[in-house]
Amino acid sequence: MGIDLSTPLQYLKGVGPRKAADLKRAGLVTVEDLLYRFPFRYEDRSHMQPIASLRPDMRAAVLGEIKSARLAITRRRGFKIFNAIVSDTSGAIRCTWMNQPFLADVLQPHAAVVIFGDVKLDSSGLHFLNPEYELVVEDALGVHTGRIVPFYEKTGTVTPNMQRRLVRHALDALPAALPEILPDALRTRLHVEPRRAAIEASHFPPNDASIEELNAFRTPAQRRLIFEEFFLFQIGHAWRRHAALTEIKPHVPKVDDRIRAAAARILPFKLTPGQRQAVKEIVEDMQRPQPMNRLLQGDVGAGKTIVALLAALVAMENGLQVAFMAPTEILAAQHYRTIAGLLAASRFRVDLLTGSTPGLEKHTLHAHVERGTTNFVVGTHALVQENVRFHRLGLVVIDEQHRFGVEQRAALRAKGLHPDVLLMTATPIPRTLALTDYSELDVSKITDLPPGRTPVRTWVKPESRRDEIYQLLRDELDRGRQAYIIYPLVEDSEKIDLKSATEMADHLQAEVFPAYRVALLHGRMKPDAKERVMSAFAGGQVHILVSTTVVEVGVDVPNASIMVVEHAERFGLSQLHQLRGRVGRGPWESHCVLLYQSPWTDDARERLKALAATSDGFVIAEKDLELRGPGDVFGTRQSGLPRLRTGDLVRDREVMEDAHREARRLVADGGLTGELLEFVQQRWEPQFGLIEVG
Repeated sequence: MGIDLSTPLQYLKGVGPRKAADLKRAGLVTVEDLLYRFPFRYEDRSHMQPIASLRPDMRAAVLGEIKSARLAITRRRGFKIFNAIVSDTSGAIRCTWMNQPFLADVLQPHAAVVIFGDVKLDSSGLHFLNPEYELVVEDALGVHTGRIVPFYEKTGTVTPNMQRRLVRHALDALPAALPEILPDALRTRLHVEPRRAAIEASHFPPNDASIEELNAFRTPAQRRLIFEEFFLFQIGHAWRRHAALTEIKPHVPKVDDRIRAAAARILPFKLTPGQRQAVKEIVEDMQRPQPMNRLLQGDVGAGKTIVALLAALVAMENGLQVAFMAPTEILAAQHYRTIAGLLAASRFRVDLLTGSTPGLEKHTLHAHVERGTTNFVVGTHALVQENVRFHRLGLVVIDEQHRFGVEQRAALRAKGLHPDVLLMTATPIPRTLALTDYSELDVSKITDLPPGRTPVRTWVKPESRRDEIYQLLRDELDRGRQAYIIYPLVEDSEKIDLKSATEMADHLQAEVFPAYRVALLHGRMKPDAKERVMSAFAGGQVHILVSTTVVEVGVDVPNASIMVVEHAERFGLSQLHQLRGRVGRGPWESHCVLLYQSPWTDDARERLKALAATSDGFVIAEKDLELRGPGDVFGTRQSGLPRLRTGDLVRDREVMEDAHREARRLVADGGLTGELLEFVQQRWEPQFGLIEVG
């Protein structure tokens, strides 16, 4: 039967309604879906090891017959051991599986089986311990043995065995050549092999292929298909970026000596080289006829707000309004105080709009924004409400932008007429993720810190050293400094044994630091209560702030010189880095103590060790990506992460770089035509699982 890549799997030989339903649940609907689902590993069965040739610590595959099998009951309640003796013409070996009693129904005497794993030696001789196994069925297609064999993730009732057969049937039924979606000139220049050959060799590689390269996904065939997927993803972003360049702003700011003098008057300090470069890139963008779409990355305390303020000054001096959106009321209020203070001597009016702004005040503020008498409005998501209308919105600044949904960001942008947009983040974004979620943006980085900042000393300590840590904290308080103590929860939980911030704040005040004032801050407090606590801490009336991660972003108290993070093993790496950024904002040496509770996982140990080793947020972000994977770095709300079939954002980061470069080049040269253009227009968003807002 002749098929093509778009043929539904239900029409493939060997697929009935039940298998088709199972495959669909795994996202496999068409032949293309099946063939672009890579094996997750490969096993060399082209040369099975004779059992007699096995040696301790070898990793080997043997093909044999099960001679006997027995399920043993142990003294430990509910714990069973399954043993099987497997033999070939050269000898026999024992295979042992711990606590897998169901194998008694699967691995029965006389069955042919492939055993794969590490060979161990104990007092009773050589054996396989918890090896992988596969029953050998009739292999008329030659896909299960005698070759390098692909292994697929199990999908419902569809076993790796079945998937091998389905992939083989599909490849045999496809035509000898498949339509190429990569442009001919690009394939020639990059020397990539044909699509059909690459698919074949990715599923059923020749027996002389390197098993190490296959399992690292580094063979030419695998790389070609990974590049294809990344290129198709990047071509959509490049096209959208190119389309955005056709938009024209109705009001294009100009910069002259008068504006430069106004900027010099509000600057509280000399800009660092990194800040100067960022301001230059942003202001150059603002003077172009096309709307700016730029991401400003800067580590904790790098001075992004002053860069955004200088951009805002350019907009306001040109008669345009500025909207500055922050994710929390605490952060919005803090930005408002900073910006209003710096602009106090200017002619510009700055207002604050949040969800808790009183009704009458809110109504008046809306009127000022609509008339244009408010030049700069700082706020939370309250800025995107329908009844907020701007007179002449020319610049949108969104702080900690990954905390907002795509629709919220777009809603604020839509309140102006093609305004310039500046997104800011203190969460350094690994290069690979910047090429996915932010591929349409230009990126500016501030990699230096303002003068006078000193690196924070980071300590990783077990909870048993608590008294020693409290003494360090007491020493800092005696010097007139202030402290944060961070807890992961607000209230006691019956499910997890963590100290709650509420309970510990009382304990610390009454029994540990009675001579100092302890206050509590958490996310469930009412906005005015939060504001009172933060104002008291900023003003020095509170010495120790016990808090949950509500202080993670933006809280700026230069006198705070020490932070203790309880149960640090429970926090993510980037989150710990953000928390640490709350100290070290003054001229004195500061400390961050990460208290962990045993037992801790290897991952937790790696995270805390990485944080203690460097204060560079960009290095930490890359490590976080490596440890947690792309889906967890920003959480599931991120819409810009593609749903990938062949590529892996961590493993294949350099391939994504190549694809990004080639896609931009092709679109700039006018090469997005024909099938490629049709793909972007019709299939791009559904294929990559994205929700894009133009």
